[in-house]
Amino acid sequence: MANSPLTPGVVPGRLQPDDYTRNFADKAPPLTAHEAAVAADRCYFCHDAPCVTACPTAIDIPLFIREIATGAPAAAARTIFEQNILGGMCARVCPTEQLCEEACVRMTAEARPVEIGRLQRFATDTLMTREGHPFMRAAPTGRRIAVVGAGPAGLACAHRLAMKGHEVQLFDARPKAGGLNEYGIAAYKTVNDYAQAEVAWLMGIGGIAVTNGKALGRDMTLDDLRAGHDAVFLAIGLGGVNALRAEGEEKAQVVDAVDFIARLRQAEDLSTIPVGRHVVVIGGGMTAVDAAVQSKLLGAESVTMVYRRGRAAMGASEEEQHLASSKGVRIVTGAAPLRLLGDGAVEAVEFAYTRETETGLELTDETFRIRADQVFKAIGQKLEGAPEGIALSGRKIAVTGPGRTSVPGVWAGGDCATGGDDLTVTAVAEGRDAAEDIHATLMAEG
Repeated sequence: MANSPLTPGVVPGRLQPDDYTRNFADKAPPLTAHEAAVAADRCYFCHDAPCVTACPTAIDIPLFIREIATGAPAAAARTIFEQNILGGMCARVCPTEQLCEEACVRMTAEARPVEIGRLQRFATDTLMTREGHPFMRAAPTGRRIAVVGAGPAGLACAHRLAMKGHEVQLFDARPKAGGLNEYGIAAYKTVNDYAQAEVAWLMGIGGIAVTNGKALGRDMTLDDLRAGHDAVFLAIGLGGVNALRAEGEEKAQVVDAVDFIARLRQAEDLSTIPVGRHVVVIGGGMTAVDAAVQSKLLGAESVTMVYRRGRAAMGASEEEQHLASSKGVRIVTGAAPLRLLGDGAVEAVEFAYTRETETGLELTDETFRIRADQVFKAIGQKLEGAPEGIALSGRKIAVTGPGRTSVPGVWAGGDCATGGDDLTVTAVAEGRDAAEDIHATLMAEG
């Protein structure tokens, strides 16, 4: 008998084939040319526009929207790509409602901003479907740079360095380039294998050689890279997952949310992905929402997100929280896991309500249990595999200015380095700015 949302345990194929297609369709379909023109017409084209200040990559938003309004979306895309070479992905996944759109002056009068994110997608999609690459390489410099990590920071750094005329060797531990864009974002946000299409388009600049399946510390050392290259940029991300530190965490079907999302993203047939009937996601960030929503879309009967603080402190934006609720995800705040119960495999999670005190978060004596045959941990990641001899700040690589580390000739950016906020757009800005500093440093050396 076929499985259904009511089938006990963790099983695949809970839905009909058409359900998977419908559930994982594009979250925000692209604007038509007419819709884009109408949306662009709402922009005031502000001088010293607050939306530009709110954008981590400082895209000239009024300019690109004016270019759309005047019928030149390809020119608009070039304006975007000059600042953010991954502008197409950022248009899909960035919390624009917390960044540029929240700062839009239309919010004051109408509480409805210009649809900056959707307009950005319209422009970038228009240009990326055309033949060729919008930028050309400068004359060869004869310099070789190693970039470790092909996520947003690494890709942005590699592209900018290649554009400056350098030869770039890009290493990544996974089988595909893209980092979290490929492995860590909900499938309904980047349909039609967009992450790989964007990587292929970016590589059109030339001068970038990609080697997959090579990890720092396992297949090469920082000293090796420094000896064979004029500079090194580390964009190794955060490979470890924080522990719950709750009794019973080792039980079967207690899974890292990032691993679940990666498996789902790489699946050719979504009906083969097992999901529990009763799913609990522990955490309150974007990863938690992505795991919770996709569990529901795969056919879980009940999905509950539990976060230890209040809603206002959740890392997931209000829009993401609303999305989760609209898909039937229950969100419980102010509670932390005490123990995971079950004989071998998890069967329930016991939580304690929390309270904020002057000395921090405390557990109360009031507890409750939630039934669960599958638990996803989404409580943040940690740095693993930092090279010996490189200074850390907290649990990340310490950097100053545009990504300079404590080791001469080595820069770092993205999630592995201090100063970021774990957003794709911030990682792109850090990779871009490090590339500019690497270029300036190498050219000053003569």
